[in-house]
Formats: sequence, C-alpha cells, structure tokens
Amino acid sequence: MIQRIELNGPDDFHLHLRQGEQMAAVVLDAAKNSARALVMPNLKIPIRTTAEALAYKDAIVTQVPGTGFEPLMSLYLTDETPKEEVRVAKESGAIVAFKLYPQGATTHSSFGVTNLKGRYGVFEAMEKEGLVLCLHGEVTDPKVDIFDREKVFVDRLLAPLAQAFPGLKMVLEHVTTQEGVDFVVGGGANLAGTLTAHHLWINRNDLLVGGIKPHHYCLPVAKREEHRLALVKAATSGNPKFFLGSDSAPHSVGAKECASGCAGIYTGRHLLAYYAMAFEQAGKLEALADFAGKFGAQFYGLPVSDQKRVLVKKPESVPLDLDYGTEKLVPFRAGETLTWTLEA
Repeated sequence: MIQRIELNGPDDFHLHLRQGEQMAAVVLDAAKNSARALVMPNLKIPIRTTAEALAYKDAIVTQVPGTGFEPLMSLYLTDETPKEEVRVAKESGAIVAFKLYPQGATTHSSFGVTNLKGRYGVFEAMEKEGLVLCLHGEVTDPKVDIFDREKVFVDRLLAPLAQAFPGLKMVLEHVTTQEGVDFVVGGGANLAGTLTAHHLWINRNDLLVGGIKPHHYCLPVAKREEHRLALVKAATSGNPKFFLGSDSAPHSVGAKECASGCAGIYTGRHLLAYYAMAFEQAGKLEALADFAGKFGAQFYGLPVSDQKRVLVKKPESVPLDLDYGTEKLVPFRAGETLTWTLEA
C-alpha cells in the first residue's frame, strides 16, 4: 500500500486568488500546494491588459516571498479586446493565456464575450502567437437548462471554434459532463481539459438533497453521478489531454449563505489531498503525478517543474472555517477527516 507520494510541481492551471486582504488570506495555500498556477483574471475590475496583468503578478509575488511560487498570468477576453494586445501579451513573457467567459456565465463575468465570431480576429492572433484560449464552457441562453449548458456550449460553440482554428490551443476548463470529456478525447492535439478536485467528489445530489448546500454550489454546477464518474475516469486515465485545474474560488460565508449566493468552492488549503483521495478511491493513485505535474506543463509548453510536493498517508481534519480577511470562508469538506496530508 502506497504511504508516500512525491509530485513534481505541481501545477494548478485554473486558480482564483482575488485581491488585497482576501488574496493575502489564500495565496499561501496556493504556494504550499503548487509550484505554478494559472491565475484567473475575473476580478471585480477584470485584468484586460498586459500592464494590468504584470501589476497583478507583482502583487501576488509580494505576498509569497521565498516560496518559489510562480503565478502564470491570463487576460480577460472582452468584446473590445484588440488583437494587438495578443502580441503585447506574448512579448511580455508572463502571459500564457486569454480567458473567455460568456457574458453572465459565472462570478464577475459581466464583461465577458457576447459574440464569439466577433472575436475571430483575436483568435487568429492567438493561434499565430501560440497563446492558449481557456474557455468557461457554458452557454447563457435562458432557454437552456443549467444542467445542459456545458453540453450545448460544446455542440453550439466549441465544435465550430475547434474546426475554424485547428492550430489554436484551447482548454475546456472545469469539465463537468461526459459530453465534455468525449469532446476533449476526440479533439485534436490542440484541445485539452482541466478537472477540478470538487467535481471529482460531488454530484448534484450533494448540492440539493437534504437541503441546499451553498458551499457545494459552483459553476458549472455539479451534474449527475454518471458524469462525476466520467470525470474520475478521465482524470485517472493517464490521457495527457486532462490535467489539474482546481478552480479553487474563495467566497466569504456571507456571500455564500444568502438569498443569491456566489458560485465557487474553496479547495485551496487541502487541494492535493482531495485529488489524492479521489485517485486512490479509483485505484489509480499512480496516475496522480502526471496529472498534477506533467501533462499541463507539456500542453502549455513549459518545462516540468523541478520543485517537489510530498503527500503522506496521515489523517488531517479540515477546519470548519478559515480566516478570509476580516471575514470567514468555509473550505470544501469542512469538518471532515482526510486520509492524506501535505508534508511540510
């Protein structure tokens, strides 16, 4: 029985760090669990230019001196993003991706794209420069059921986009459906998908049965059990098209436990333990190292990190809450005992 796991890196290719005192409350968790992380640009005022991203990166690095943690930066794609910004982003050496949010799809997405075809000039520039397009894969058509939004996005928007730009690297982020998994598997080498720790654990029953669980609410929303099992199979398959992207998204208790609660689950404190337990339950613990530390780096054209993180088979309790600036947040699986612990 495996009692110790050594991981290169790892890399987290989808992370929310917020700003100010809220960032200060969570960024050390990120640095403990990962060597590099792709930081999302959907702040209250989004990161839309290279200059803004570089300033944000400096603010992050200032919070984690001596850790070796490297933020990889992304820009928020809007209907007004000029294609010239792609060249500037590439030349900076710090920007590795643009993030596409359909307008209104999730937290702080009001600046998002309303017309995908209207962005084709930017996609052509990204294809030329070798930058990655990260996609929040949901449609926002009110006639589409919330549990079908990823499937419809894949059929209606992603399939034509992949056909139009076969050389554009794209990541379908936080995949939640069998259809999403199938599309990534069947797509070209330019297409990959990230899988979160929480979507490997919860289905929609965990959100709704026995009363609404606001701390299990995220977007894309958790789906049926058959879809959760498809995600676990993809994560543990050894297919290099799938890699770690936590989508760890902190929100205060007050922002979650209210009449219109925010979408997002905070997995940052115990991230690697959540993944290790899911892989172990699937009988594929040996597949975790490549999923967490190799496949994402390869897709993004980065060297595999020479940093190491070690997990040991040791119980650790998840706190009921964590400090979040002047407020509190509730972490994923609060109050439960995990079977893996990140070695100091």
